Amino acid sequence: MSEKKIHEDQKYVDGLLKNNSFIIQAIYDKFVPKVINYIKQNSGDADKAQDVIQDTLITIYNQASEKKLQLTCPFDAYFFLLCKRKWLNELKKSSNKEVTINEEVLSINDEAQELAFETSIFGEKQALFKEMFQKLGTACKDLLKATFKIKPMEEVAKSLGVTYAYARKKKSLCIGKLTELVRESPKFNQLNN
Repeated sequence: MSEKKIHEDQKYVDGLLKNNSFIIQAIYDKFVPKVINYIKQNSGDADKAQDVIQDTLITIYNQASEKKLQLTCPFDAYFFLLCKRKWLNELKKSSNKEVTINEEVLSINDEAQELAFETSIFGEKQALFKEMFQKLGTACKDLLKATFKIKPMEEVAKSLGVTYAYARKKKSLCIGKLTELVRESPKFNQLNN
């Protein structure tokens, strides 16, 4: 990706990261009504819209904290596109209903499309990781959770009451198993294509 200028709306992403209630309220006041209206017009209701909005804000937060999200387009376009994609995915999952999509003509630039796509893929990869993590045995889950929270392996081994060598070997095996589970998942190939 070439050098792109950070958009002034980066303040919304930064505000989410810092849990700034003023910024979060501004997001709800400025951008949420449009999403609620869109979802209501497309086979949804206010409760479902709130779920999509919450999920999207969490995804943006995670993308910002883990991948240092840099907004190069208006937040409005980016946020709306992410919510719209999440809603369309929800409709696809429960496609036993008749789906009516009222596409409004939006001037969403390519950068918003690209950022929204990257963020939605990031969210889906995170969900896949969490799903496969749950399939691991208790010992693996405990060890990996400890390594996420405690950095030095010596401390992890001590906290779990095992030797340093055992903790390192077990961590390697657990990560290998998790990687195998993720790669064998049909979702993995969909996300990488």
